Amino acid sequence: MITLNDYLYSGDTLFRILRKYTNDLREDAKKNHNEIDLVHCNFLIQIRELLEHNDFLTAQSQKIREFYKYMAKEYPFLAFTFKGRIKSLIRAEEKFNGYIVEYIYDYYMEHGVCPLVSELKTKLSCFRDFIAYRIVIALPKCHLKPDENREEEELKYLYRIANELPGFLEERGFTAESAHGIKESTSPLLNKDVKPYYRDYICSQGALGYQSLHITFYDNSSRSFMEVQIRTKTMDDVAEIGTANHQGYEKRQEKERARRDAIPEGASVYFDEAYERGLKLLNLNLADLDVNMFAAADNSLINDGCGLYRGRLILPYEHLSRFQNDLID
Repeated sequence: MITLNDYLYSGDTLFRILRKYTNDLREDAKKNHNEIDLVHCNFLIQIRELLEHNDFLTAQSQKIREFYKYMAKEYPFLAFTFKGRIKSLIRAEEKFNGYIVEYIYDYYMEHGVCPLVSELKTKLSCFRDFIAYRIVIALPKCHLKPDENREEEELKYLYRIANELPGFLEERGFTAESAHGIKESTSPLLNKDVKPYYRDYICSQGALGYQSLHITFYDNSSRSFMEVQIRTKTMDDVAEIGTANHQGYEKRQEKERARRDAIPEGASVYFDEAYERGLKLLNLNLADLDVNMFAAADNSLINDGCGLYRGRLILPYEHLSRFQNDLID
């Protein structure tokens, strides 16, 4: 079985790793008539093309910057950050294999058999977050009145911004994508006309406390999808350094082992291979990797200059709140 791990110790560039992995995986897929590995190859080609031909990101990020400038004018008292990134190769590979494991597991638990290849292929056509932007807002205490609750006030601004975003970007060449009822918002603060586009992880927060609003846009200029997440600073802390962060190693291992135990080995070659690839990535010792422009002292101290593990940064914009007197005067 071909895995990404096999290519992470050669000192090659990220582009060369992607090309080698894709080519070898395609040859192996043809040899073994593995339809899902061919889908996997197409997935990897999308990532490679995005990394190699990303001139359009300059134009795209400038349009996002216009919304940043709009917010700075409309909400000068808020502190907020805009960050954009291209999903890292390791995260993308984890997600692809994780989708296979999750879908087959859920299907098997419900029906007692594994899904058809055609059904699995349909499931794997839904990736929309190779490019993602995040808006994080905070209301400084100096702008709170004595009787106001900070969390409640921040939520009001968060949903107000969410109401304004789709229309603003659609005027600039983006099309909001339907969320197809997934995590549909129950908040009265989100307007009815934009609710179909948002996945609301605030109203239905996850078991690990993750909260955020997610919306997907199609960029008509570059013919690519992008995701925008909107959070408060508290929500972002939980996601990045709290209980919902990506480094929840032990919990992820327990969850994956439970899925492996539920599906008999050999019941689905696609499950078996995706599970093994995902487990190998989960158990990577980043300090041992030899990839050009990447180094790590351990799995926490990482210097990633190529987007292997942490993704490639598109833009950082930071707006610090004005003093309260500026707002009053």
